[in-house]
Amino acid sequence: MPTSLQTIKTHLDEHIGENLTVVAQAGRKKVVRRKGTLAETFHSVFVVNLDQDENSFERVSYSYADLLTKSIDITFEGDEVVDAEVAEAE
Repeated sequence: MPTSLQTIKTHLDEHIGENLTVVAQAGRKKVVRRKGTLAETFHSVFVVNLDQDENSFERVSYSYADLLTKSIDITFEGDEVVDAEVAEAE
């Protein structure tokens, strides 16, 4: 049974303000890693404030569907990987 987008949003709401790493698929064999802080969650997207030492821009947003389709993975500082299965288990 697939996880709902609302379940993923609720799980991320619990981690607002925490540091995380986002691993995104940027192409066929290219992966982009970005570190930052989970800033806000909205109806269909969430916003990450990026570390200025490592990135040339301040913020990036992703949709909950990116997590559901495994286009991105999120790891919080406590080594908790957030994806559809983790959100469904809770």
